[in-house]
Amino acid sequence: MRPLAEHIWVNGELTPWADAKVHVMSHALHYGTSVFEGIRVYDTPNGPCGFRLTDHVRRLFDSARMYHFQLPFTEDELVEACRATVRSTGLKSAYIRPIAFLGACGMGVTPSPENMNVDVAIAAFPWGAYLGEEALEKGVDACVASWSRIAPNTVPSGAKAGGNYLSSYLIGREARVGGFGEGIALGTDGRLSEGAGENLFIVKDGEIITPPAAASILMGITRDSVLKLARGLGYETREQILPREALYVADEIFMTGTAAEITPVRSVDGIPTRAAGPGPVTKAVNAVFRGLFTGATLDRHGWLEPIAAPSPSPARAEPEYA
Repeated sequence: MRPLAEHIWVNGELTPWADAKVHVMSHALHYGTSVFEGIRVYDTPNGPCGFRLTDHVRRLFDSARMYHFQLPFTEDELVEACRATVRSTGLKSAYIRPIAFLGACGMGVTPSPENMNVDVAIAAFPWGAYLGEEALEKGVDACVASWSRIAPNTVPSGAKAGGNYLSSYLIGREARVGGFGEGIALGTDGRLSEGAGENLFIVKDGEIITPPAAASILMGITRDSVLKLARGLGYETREQILPREALYVADEIFMTGTAAEITPVRSVDGIPTRAAGPGPVTKAVNAVFRGLFTGATLDRHGWLEPIAAPSPSPARAEPEYA
């Protein structure tokens, strides 16, 4: 694989890209026992900033808790490690991929507690629009996949775990083989869930509606950001169980995610949305989202976290005595 950066942070040290290796007998390679995150760094007027960096790292720890992984670092240590990894690349905009996985744990599916060896790595590299620049501007044609999302009480859909993304792989592959830009999955109850790697939003009569946590979705951080920004613009938002046919009568549809950002959907199963592309609500929400990174939108929530190392506190002068 061509190096995407000079170094990867591995278990506390910056390691040359070519030397960041995992043994073929690692538990995660055989059983999918990994949890990970995706975090965007944007080049803002105040320098490179990680978008909701701390919230992403917190979710990494939440995912690990669901799978009983004990990470060998604190949240603060991994936040700083993400910053240090980006700084080592010299990039002003980047995609950060932290991952924690079971390594040398033996071949048993369930390692003993004393043998739960967790490795942690962080890579940072350039990554453009996940579904393509044209999709961001004009929208993507999607289809409803034949594959359903993970059923409740099988594995936690609320965890961003490596094994969960076998579902995403099948949904996305089916869409692309069929000539579509992305796939949309239903839950096992036949109701709308999410895209292969994105959360789903429908706009109907000016209201923004999205499936809830109970629809076997990952509670996306970009999803949460969009809900907050849309409310700030005065839009009504609602989390609601939705039938498949809601896609076919929507005024607008868009998907959200760290990689996909805000991507409009212009048609589903060959049926165009009424806007037939990015509609006025999607454009308004996207403008205020993008404005966070240009300075046009005030960062009221403190979502932009500087990548630069914090300045050292000035040394206190010793008091002078007569």
